[in-house]
Amino acid sequence: MAVQRTQDVHEDEPHDHDRGLAFDVSTLMSRRRALQLLAVGGLAAVVGCGSSSSDAGTTATATSAGADTSGATAAVAGEVPEETAGPFPADGSNGVNVLTESGVVRQDITASFGPYSGVAEGVPVTITMRILDVAQGGVPVEGAAVYIWHCDRDGRYSLYDAELLTENHLRGVQESAAGGEVTFRSIFPGCYPGRWPHIHFEVYPGLAEATAAGGKLVTSQIALPEDVCRQVYATGGYEASLANLAGTSLASDMVFADGYSTQLATASGAPADGMALPLNVGV
Repeated sequence: MAVQRTQDVHEDEPHDHDRGLAFDVSTLMSRRRALQLLAVGGLAAVVGCGSSSSDAGTTATATSAGADTSGATAAVAGEVPEETAGPFPADGSNGVNVLTESGVVRQDITASFGPYSGVAEGVPVTITMRILDVAQGGVPVEGAAVYIWHCDRDGRYSLYDAELLTENHLRGVQESAAGGEVTFRSIFPGCYPGRWPHIHFEVYPGLAEATAAGGKLVTSQIALPEDVCRQVYATGGYEASLANLAGTSLASDMVFADGYSTQLATASGAPADGMALPLNVGV
C-alpha cells in the first residue's frame, strides 16, 4: 500500500506549505481504481461505481448498529486509496500536531479539548468506520487507530483558520474494537468552494503510533452522498454550503474524480434527528 504524502488545496485558506497543484494532480490521478466493498454483518454495503461518471446521489441504509460483527469478514476488492492529507491535517506534517495532545483520543469530537474551548455547531452525525484487513480477505482489524478531521459547517478547519486558531474541535482518534469499528460523534461537514464534501482520515497500526504521529498505514478521505448533503445543506446554518455544492461534483472533484466506490459513505437518518455515516475501510 502506498504511504506517500501529498497536499490538498483549500481555495479559501492559505496553503504556504502546499507542494503545488501539479504534484497533487499527478499523485491523485495515478491511484488505482478500487471496486466496491461489500459489507456483511453490522454495516451496509458501500455504494458507488468505480468510474467518475458514477451516480453520486446513490445511497443505502445502514443496518442495525447493534448487530454482532466481531467475527465477520467482508468481501474486499482492494485497499482504500491513498489520498492527500491537505494543508490542514494537524498531524505534525504541516505545523501544529494535535495527535500528541492529551485528550485527542475521544469519541465525541464536536467540542475542543485541552486548553482550547468552543463547540462546532451543525447537524449531528455519527461516523462509523470498519477497518478490514485486505490481505486476510476482509477480517476486521482490532486495535488499529483512526484519526479523523474535517471542516465545520462554514468550511473552516480548526487550528488553521484565522478565527479558529484557539479551537481544536472536529479532530479525534479512536481505537478499533473487535469488529474493526471506530465511531465518532460530530457535526455534518460543510462544503467549501473547489471541493466535494468530505472527511479526512488516517489509519495507524495502533494508539501508540497514532498518538506519536508515526507509522501511518494510509491517509484517505470519505466522500459524502449528494442527496444527503442536499438534505443537510437545506437546514439553517448551511446556506453557503448549498450554494458551493452546486458548483462542484464527485466527477470533477480533484480527489474523487478517478473513482470513489471504496470511499463513498452510506447514510441513514434525517437532519432533524441526526445522520449516520458508515464506511468499510480496507487496509
